[in-house]
Amino acid sequence: MTQSAQMFERQVTKTVGLKYLLHLPPGYEAVRRWPLILFLHGMGERGDNLELVKKHGLARVAEETPELLARFVALSPQCPLETYWTHELDALHALLDHALEQYVVDPKRIYLTGLSMGGFGTWFLGMSRPERFAAMAPICGGGEPYGAARLKDVPVWAFHGAKDRIVPPSESRRMVRALKAVGGNVRLTIYPEADHDSWTVTYNNPELYDWFLQHQLPR
Repeated sequence: MTQSAQMFERQVTKTVGLKYLLHLPPGYEAVRRWPLILFLHGMGERGDNLELVKKHGLARVAEETPELLARFVALSPQCPLETYWTHELDALHALLDHALEQYVVDPKRIYLTGLSMGGFGTWFLGMSRPERFAAMAPICGGGEPYGAARLKDVPVWAFHGAKDRIVPPSESRRMVRALKAVGGNVRLTIYPEADHDSWTVTYNNPELYDWFLQHQLPR
């Protein structure tokens, strides 16, 4: 017998869940819709203790200098210990769906950022469903340049330390090159003296938050 082409369709469902920290701005109430920032932490903050997530990045800003987030709702989920953000894309999208249902946030102003492992997660999550993010800021991360064209219409501001020996700055540069090649709206900041920690200066800079708010989805 010769082979014949076949196809089947079947719906598959799964249960996902993530612990997360929630930052609500002063004056949060149900009479307006707030911009939302989704923050993805690095590898060292994985596990089931949410206090670890406050060690670096946006979750630390929410604790120590919350005035920088006075115009945003912020979600800081925690990645389980034995996995990576790039393996948790379904859970992260489900978390965003949950946030849209539970909190007074604007679906046209969802921003994405993360550092190190979370920088990779930012690139991959953005590429998986670019239509839901108004802008994204990956820090000391990287991705797959072949998928960069999916982000052509998403404003991207990437950051990296020139002396980073954990994730070399070439990882950000090649993603930025790939985006520029397809006409993407992308910029790259390289800190000449920074090593892997290029996130502290980035998240302490009010310009980042002003930049986020310059962008929203058209629909």
